Amino acid sequence: MSQALFNLFLDAVWETLLMVGVSGLVTLVVGGPLAIVLVTTGPGGVFEAPKLNHVLGAIVNGFRSTPFIILLVALIPFTRLIVGTTIGIWAAIVPLSIAAIPFFARIAEVSFREVDRGLVEAAQAMGASRLQIIRNVLVPEALPGVVAGFTITLVSLISSSAMAGAVGAGGLGDLAIRYGYQRFETSVMLLVIAVLIAIVMIVQTTGDHLARRLNKR
Repeated sequence: MSQALFNLFLDAVWETLLMVGVSGLVTLVVGGPLAIVLVTTGPGGVFEAPKLNHVLGAIVNGFRSTPFIILLVALIPFTRLIVGTTIGIWAAIVPLSIAAIPFFARIAEVSFREVDRGLVEAAQAMGASRLQIIRNVLVPEALPGVVAGFTITLVSLISSSAMAGAVGAGGLGDLAIRYGYQRFETSVMLLVIAVLIAIVMIVQTTGDHLARRLNKR
C-alpha cells in the first residue's frame, strides 16, 4: 500500500469514527428520553397517555421499518436543510441519527418495561413523585439493559456508516468501494473489513463490560 493510500485509509478511519460517534451521541440524547416517554405514557405508565403513546409508537415504527438505504435517499432534502449539503460525513450523520434513534428507543423501551413493577409501586407508596420514580427507579434499574442496547445500536451504526460511504458519505465504506472494489485493490478491501471487525469487537466488548459492571442484580 502506497503512502498516499495509507493516508487516505487513516482519514477514512477517522471519518467513520466521527460519523458513528456523533450520530451515536445524538441517538443517546434523543432516543433515551424517547424510550422513557414511550414507557411512561403507555398502559400502566406513570404519565399514562394512550393517544400520545399511539402516535409516538406509530412514528417510531415507521422510521424503524424503513431500510436505511431508502431512508438515506428520502431524507436528502431534510439533510440539505440541516447541514447545507448531501455529501460528506456531516450529511451522513443526519440519516444515521434518524435511523438509529427509533431503533435504540425500542431497545431501551424493553429494558424500562422489564423493571420490576413492585419497585415502582413501592416508590409510589412512599410518596415519590412521578419524576422521582423515573429518575430514581426506572433509569437506575434499566441502565444495564439500556447500555447493552446502546452497544447494539453503535454496532448497527458502524454497519450503516459503511453503507453510507457507498453513496459519497466518506469513511471506510467509501474507501472500500472506490479503491477496494472499483480499482480491484483486494488488500484495501481486506484491510477495511479487518478494521471494521476490530472496531465492532472493541465496541461490543466495552459495552458488555460496562453493562456487567452496572448490573447489581
